[in-house]
Amino acid sequence: MNRDFADTAALLSDSARASMLLALLDGLSLPAGQLALIANVAPQTASSHLSKLVEGNILAVEQQGRHRYYRLAGTEVAQAIEALLAITPRPNGSSGGSLAAHIPDGTLAYARTCYSHLAGRLAVEIADSLVQRELLLPCKPRNYTLTKRGREWFEAFGVSVPESQLKHSRFARQCLDWTERRHHIAGELGAALLAKLRELKWIAPRRGSRALRVTLDGGRRLRERLGVRAVSG
Repeated sequence: MNRDFADTAALLSDSARASMLLALLDGLSLPAGQLALIANVAPQTASSHLSKLVEGNILAVEQQGRHRYYRLAGTEVAQAIEALLAITPRPNGSSGGSLAAHIPDGTLAYARTCYSHLAGRLAVEIADSLVQRELLLPCKPRNYTLTKRGREWFEAFGVSVPESQLKHSRFARQCLDWTERRHHIAGELGAALLAKLRELKWIAPRRGSRALRVTLDGGRRLRERLGVRAVSG
């Protein structure tokens, strides 16, 4: 067990591999050539890194024609990466506080995809608002409970919540945000919320990044529905 843990930790300790993993946190699949550019390494070096990550069950790979596409092996890998980011020292050497206070809005710190759900300051403020309104209640272990009023709110918002999902342990999880050091909503509910915000075009992707921007309409609607003063950009 100790050896396996050490071997897995070693896979994450290389800066090139770390760059590749961070690029895959949005849940997309990327080809080896693109990951080599992201990590700033030669294609042969990238291939070696990717093989190690696949063998270590950190990445999964799929062949399409002549190209191989790599993605994180699952939500557990994304959670582990986010957890490590949450304990990474701040640029000023501090281990606490919000990093987003030091980064302009419209960046990864403000709003981004975290595998299948929304993360960043915006996601934390949405979670806080839902909890304050008692639509969601924090519970152990690191989950949320959707109240009756909360279920009605989400249904009215256009997010269907089947009874079978409510009983699932991964339905609504508390995910520690690595820039805010507070929790946002992950799990099936977090994924459904992100999908709905995209469908309504309240948020939109920033080209070449997993950062998201809030649209003008989205900023107004988030303020009206949740009292969240989102910055449009």
